[in-house]
Amino acid sequence: MTEQLTADDWIKEGLKALAKSGFTALKADPLAKAMGVSRGSFYWHFADLGAFHAAVLKRWRDIAAEQIIADVEAAGDEPLEALLRRSFGARLDLERAVRNWAAFDTAAQGAVRAIDRRRIDYIATLLTMRGLAPPVAQARAQILYWTFLGFALSGTPVPAARLQDLLDEILRMVSA
Repeated sequence: MTEQLTADDWIKEGLKALAKSGFTALKADPLAKAMGVSRGSFYWHFADLGAFHAAVLKRWRDIAAEQIIADVEAAGDEPLEALLRRSFGARLDLERAVRNWAAFDTAAQGAVRAIDRRRIDYIATLLTMRGLAPPVAQARAQILYWTFLGFALSGTPVPAARLQDLLDEILRMVSA
């Protein structure tokens, strides 16, 4: 690689490695080999492995919550429907990998707790906008989020037509 790598390049490679091989792949040497550089570049951008892990978790939070919320808000579609299509239609390898990491690492646990809270609060806001009372919206948001987590962690593919039928039913259930 002839161009100089940025911290962002390392973070992107870390996210790919995390999704593909799990959190044990988040080390300077294997990432440097995958990128065709020395690990000196890694330490130019990150003080240590902990700083790199923190940057990877921050980026995950940005793409797995804030970017999705921004995209849903910008889409102009009905937000809850757009969120369901986006969330249940996504590849969830990274979601599973981060949650597995959280079983072994307190920083990852904190990131997962923070993103869970952010997502549930956003879903509750969408349900409130649909006319549900805040306590009901919060309860249904929690249930809907548990549904998503079950889907995400199962890793079982669902044919597109069947998934759409399920999403339609979910919308009926949470909005009733």
